[in-house]
Amino acid sequence: MTDLFRTALGAATVAALALAAPAAFAAGTETTTSTAPAAQSGYAEAKAAVDGGQYAQALKLLAAVLKAEPRNADALNLMGYSNRKMNRFPEAERWYQAALKANPKHLGALEYQGELYVEMGEYAKARANLDRLAALCGTCEEYTDLQTALLSAGQG
Repeated sequence: MTDLFRTALGAATVAALALAAPAAFAAGTETTTSTAPAAQSGYAEAKAAVDGGQYAQALKLLAAVLKAEPRNADALNLMGYSNRKMNRFPEAERWYQAALKANPKHLGALEYQGELYVEMGEYAKARANLDRLAALCGTCEEYTDLQTALLSAGQG
């Protein structure tokens, strides 16, 4: 392989990964590695439904994932996210708590739970999640997204 070809191939690979990355993380940070193949495919379908704004469909698919893997923090987090987007705040809170019980360091669940608290006007709880995120990841994307939500609510 020539150096020019290697450079072009490397650039194409980086470009392809860069284009795929936003979709992979559109609905939150994923930290759980599923061990069940059916749960993996079900989770991928559910995530696609969430990314497409089809929250009711996502809830059905996620229920099947959680039947196979009750402590899948990513699926629990997306249950919370989907319920929050459907304005089912008590349900969303329950699912975020379950996700954080399964994985107390789940960045996506901490961010989304914090955003739920902002939407509910519970700013002290949202700031507590922001503090936890700062301790876990500094100024990572989840931290800055929650910080932005607080600022947008006039709670800067």
